[in-house]
Amino acid sequence: MPAAPAVAVSDDVREAVAAGRPVVALETTIITHGLPRPRNVTTALDAEQLLRDAGVVPATIGVVGGRPTVGLTGEEIERLGSTDAVHKIGTRDLPVAMAQGWSGGTTVAATALLAHRAGVGVFATGGLGGVHRGAATTFDESADLVALAGLPVLVVSAGVKSILDVGATLERLETLGVTVLGYRTAVFPGFYVRDSGFGVTDRVETPAEAAAVVRARDALGLRSAVLLANPVDAAEELDDEVHRAVLDGALADAETHGVRGKDTTPHLLDHLHRASEGRSLEVNVALYRANVALGGEVARSLAFVGELHPPGTAT
Repeated sequence: MPAAPAVAVSDDVREAVAAGRPVVALETTIITHGLPRPRNVTTALDAEQLLRDAGVVPATIGVVGGRPTVGLTGEEIERLGSTDAVHKIGTRDLPVAMAQGWSGGTTVAATALLAHRAGVGVFATGGLGGVHRGAATTFDESADLVALAGLPVLVVSAGVKSILDVGATLERLETLGVTVLGYRTAVFPGFYVRDSGFGVTDRVETPAEAAAVVRARDALGLRSAVLLANPVDAAEELDDEVHRAVLDGALADAETHGVRGKDTTPHLLDHLHRASEGRSLEVNVALYRANVALGGEVARSLAFVGELHPPGTAT
């Protein structure tokens, strides 16, 4: 018997990719490590339904019992979101996860990799990882950046998380050749707030314009991602003074407790949630839904012109 493929792809996703229909990849660390229970599972299932209602196939990506899976079932999403006994799985962790039978949520980097392997070219998330504050001495930099440098996907996000060094992250994205587009904005969003204090050179006004950039990238044979930075709605963003206060508190708390590496982001987000009395959670969910909706519109624009061709589809 032939060996099972390394990456499992659901029938819905495989058939949609083969037919050139719109598909959007969704990550699972928001389920396993990003949002509290039970909001994590309801948010994930709502995001899938939002895409289906728009005529787009959702491809939620995670690892179940050692099997990287593109297109989790509702039951698998609920299983990942209902227990602490799951891993946060980055690209480097995937071989270990497979060999040791882990279950867990995939980071932006790992999700982008698996989406690309399955022929899915559009990926919606909340916020990217990036260069952490103090990285000049700690060298703490998210693998998300390296992944985006080598994977030709379009990623919709609300910028990078404001707990990071935003300026350094933008410099790294430029060095790595990642195209950054502001969606109807000339400023780079800061996740919980619309304006991180840094600008973007290039912007698009419509999903069709973003799709045109993707097609141009592909025509040139470039292998890097396009980052579509979509600021949270003005009515939903966190108050600037509140944001600064809770962010300073979160950073100080992480320093006091010696939190480092992959535990940093979940720790800081949990502190922000508690310190803002739940307001940051509502912003997180609102921006995630907006990014999923925009990702669906871009995927539809790409599919409409027949340009969403799978780059070596997994089975």
